[in-house]
Amino acid sequence: MQFIRPVDSADAVPLPLFIERVPCGFPSPAQDYVEDRLDLNKFAIKHPSATYFIKVSGDSMCGAGIADGDLLIVDRSLTAVHGDIVVAAVAGEFTVKELRTRPSLQLIPHNRHYAAISFFSEEELEIFGVVTFTLKAHK
Repeated sequence: MQFIRPVDSADAVPLPLFIERVPCGFPSPAQDYVEDRLDLNKFAIKHPSATYFIKVSGDSMCGAGIADGDLLIVDRSLTAVHGDIVVAAVAGEFTVKELRTRPSLQLIPHNRHYAAISFFSEEELEIFGVVTFTLKAHK
């Protein structure tokens, strides 16, 4: 797993955000106007000093839409709660899984070929942040 810090830059690159939504079914004529400018840093990063990116390897979270090569935006200022996708350390190894706090403390993969990781105490699990966005890798 590769950790990447966001760049602190005053040189924002606002990108066009079109007002029309694009259907996933049949093609629609494109509109020729832009609704606004979108700065992905402002849109996806709420706590810049506590945010980092990681590149995913493996397929244990494919059922949650997280695939090999995807880039995750992780906020370590958020308190992880039941159901969050988290970056955690288990026995010194980093992993991305769903946090379950009930009925027992577990990290749940989203691929039936992988087993849940159970913990007997909270001290066994170290959480390094909550995944807030997934940027899909183009294959």
